[in-house]
This record gives sequence, C-alpha cells and structure tokens, in this order.
Amino acid sequence: MTIDLESARNLIAGARAAAKERGLKPLTVVVLDAGGHVVAAEREDGSSAKRFDIAYGKAHGAIAMGLGSRALMARAEQQPYFIAAATSAIGGALVPVPGGVLVRDGEGTLLGAVGITGDTSDNDEAAAVAAIEALGLTAQTE
Repeated sequence: MTIDLESARNLIAGARAAAKERGLKPLTVVVLDAGGHVVAAEREDGSSAKRFDIAYGKAHGAIAMGLGSRALMARAEQQPYFIAAATSAIGGALVPVPGGVLVRDGEGTLLGAVGITGDTSDNDEAAAVAAIEALGLTAQTE
C-alpha cells in the first residue's frame, strides 16, 4: 500500500490549513509514495526559489533512510561524515532538518513521506504532522 493522489492532495491541503491556522510563512509541500516517487507537490505564492528541492530532500531522505528528518538531524550532529556519505550515495537528496515526516498506516506500514519547507524547520514539521494526523494516519518524525 502507498499514498495515492487523492490522499496526497489531502495531505497538502491539510498542511496548508495547519500553516494558515498557525500564521506560518508560505510553504512548499511535497508528498512521496513509499517508493520515493513524487505523488503531488504544491508551492504557495511567496514561497522562495528552490523550496521544492528542499522539501523533496526532506521527504526523500526520510524515505531513503527510514527515519524522519528530525532523527536524521540528530544523526548528522553525531555522525556528520556518515550523513554526508549517505547524502552522496542517494544522489544528494537528503536534507537532515525537521520537516520530512514518514507516513504510516494504523498497522505501521510505510505509505510514503511528506516534506515541507518555508518556515522554521520545527514549524514545517508541525504542519506535516497535523496534516498526517488529520487523515487518521501516523506521523513518524524520529
């Protein structure tokens, strides 16, 4: 099982709604399926250049390593050479800061990931978690 287009669109809408409610800066949201393929992406008006690449790197790194990007940040702080090597090994698409959240179903099956950028990394992550939980799914940040 994986994230389908309708679910991806709902995740994006949920993240944007959470961001609006919290007064966040304009976001870019990328939703990947369990295989790391882009299902949907949206850039809000005013979101700066190259934000797609950052949001994609947060989500893709989470899928590639099986950890939320918050956990990848902790790993980067403890083992910077490993994260640098892993980033190179997966083609550079790994951004080890909060905002890349794995999406799991009720049984713990990996469905995909949401990557968000545009505000602080903690706020990006909070918007992703809110969107995932609003769909009754489980968010994995660690």
